[in-house]
Order: sequence, then structure tokens, then C-alpha cells
Amino acid sequence: MSRGKTPEPEPEEPAEDEQEEPAGGGGVAGALVLTVLGAAGLGGVYAASPAAAVGAVWVLGAGALWKAARSVPRAANPAPPPASEGADDTNPQFTIVEDREGHCTVQWTKRG
Repeated sequence: MSRGKTPEPEPEEPAEDEQEEPAGGGGVAGALVLTVLGAAGLGGVYAASPAAAVGAVWVLGAGALWKAARSVPRAANPAPPPASEGADDTNPQFTIVEDREGHCTVQWTKRG
């Protein structure tokens, strides 16, 4: 005697306004955790010696400034170097010559 399998009902998807947020706190939560841990560590140093806590704040500030100064990206398209003297009078022109199949050469000429 064989029994037929009954199909399992598919779970219903919640409406768009009822969907859960993806797991993970994001950058703000991480920054908050690091701030709280840093403040707790600084509080421990202050409990041991107020002068050491002031020194630690200065060292952390200097380190943060150094890191920020080194992380400035270079310009993507820096300005070209200034033209040398007398270069303004010339008019550079070029011609593209196909010397063999699929290969081109650029020939520059300066006309004054």
C-alpha cells in the first residue's frame, strides 16, 4: 500500500513594510562601540594617573592627525607642467600614418 506525499505549504513572504532589516549594525554602530571602548580605556588610564590620561589624549590626537594627513588621495588628473619659454609660439601638429596592416605611427611636427 503506498501513500502519496502531501505537498508542504510554502512559507508566505511578509509584505514590504513587514520585512526584517538585514543583520549587521553598519558603520555607525561600529564607531559607537569603538568610542565606548576607547572612553573606557581612557577612563582606566585616568584612574591610574590623570597626567598619563592627558598625555594619552595628546598622543591619540597626534596619531589621528598623522593618519588623516597621509590618507589624502593624490589628484586624479594633476595640472600639466607649465610650458617652457618659447613654446607658446609653436603650433604642434601630427599625422597618423598606417605603415602596415593594423599598425599606425604618429608623426609630430612643430610649426612656428
